[in-house]
Amino acid sequence: MEFELKILGSASATPFQDRHHTAQVLSVNGTPYLIDCGEGTQRRLLEHKIRPQRIQTIFISHLHGDHFFGLFGLLGTMNLTGRTEPLQLFGPAGLDEILTTQFRHSHSHLGFALEFTAVDTTRHAQIFEDKNLTVHTLPMRHRVPCCGYLFREKPKRRRLLADQLPEGLAPAQLTALTLGEDVLDDAGRLLVPNAQVTTDPKRARSYAFCSDTLYTESLADLVHGVDLLYHEATFLDDMRERAAVTHHSTARQAGLLARRAEVHRLLIGHFSSRYRDLEPLLAEARTQFEWTELALEGLTVALAE
Repeated sequence: MEFELKILGSASATPFQDRHHTAQVLSVNGTPYLIDCGEGTQRRLLEHKIRPQRIQTIFISHLHGDHFFGLFGLLGTMNLTGRTEPLQLFGPAGLDEILTTQFRHSHSHLGFALEFTAVDTTRHAQIFEDKNLTVHTLPMRHRVPCCGYLFREKPKRRRLLADQLPEGLAPAQLTALTLGEDVLDDAGRLLVPNAQVTTDPKRARSYAFCSDTLYTESLADLVHGVDLLYHEATFLDDMRERAAVTHHSTARQAGLLARRAEVHRLLIGHFSSRYRDLEPLLAEARTQFEWTELALEGLTVALAE
């Protein structure tokens, strides 16, 4: 069962050579979820053969242009290519007003419902659920209202051992076994012990997207133990004063948070264009957390069950 992240863009405010503005696609069991939509996102989707029409849900972290300027163009393309299915959009208050103004002044009209939900960027709360996962907000400390998103795969059912199952069980009884229940007869006596005919389910996976933020130690509790953490690392630590002024983090701070949160893997991104070579940022993050990788353009990270 698929649970993988594709990096479409990992630049900060100014794009640089082969580094585009922030955008990612998390694919879970065939369903793609778009996280941020910087300028050029729809072109990047085409390059990686991700069909925009398959996207049903978009999450925007904040209203700085490098995180959402590609959204209006993407919506327009979806409309021009005949989309009729509703699209769910989550983001800070004001995003709907921006889009409405763009549509009004360009005399554009969508042929599908755009269902916008304004998120409270100051709270850690569940905002979305479907058959695959739940999504919670992660409060960020930035110059404008900003949040990250925590994606948790839903718990999986226990696996049936076909060679151990007695014959004649009804579909409802088989379903009960996958839910961890024993099968009882009409008199309430134990008929089929769950432990004898099932095995533990495959583990549920998790991904935390931490967008633009000052280093915030309390985030470690909210993302504790996740399989994969993305955390911005705009600067090297010798520029931590600049990071504080602009409400960003350094590579060392990203690694420190990953270590304190005891995550399994860390991706760093949102690199300043002042850095042609990204290896020093990687090395610095690894001084705090060994299992760190660069969120390079086109990188796909698949999480095993």
